[in-house]
Amino acid sequence: MAAGQIIIKSILHTEKSSAYQPKGKYLFLVNNSANKIQIKKAVEQAYKVKVKDVNTFVSAGKLKRVRHQLGRTADTKKALVTLAEGQKIEIQ
Repeated sequence: MAAGQIIIKSILHTEKSSAYQPKGKYLFLVNNSANKIQIKKAVEQAYKVKVKDVNTFVSAGKLKRVRHQLGRTADTKKALVTLAEGQKIEIQ
């Protein structure tokens, strides 16, 4: 990954991700080419917390039809970040 590229695009605040928060887990939308080590460092630096574990998965883009043409939405990569015991990220 080239220097200067954004690793964490946003924190995802959905119903499912809200259920993870009491367990110390947070869901992030990340750059498709970012690896777990880069994600861990970026979260620790941005939110000043200690990261215990990072799990990543890619959500495949879907086929969409616009008038008579087929299109495709982009693939997205998400990271489920587990924080160390007692750590917390404040979400507004």
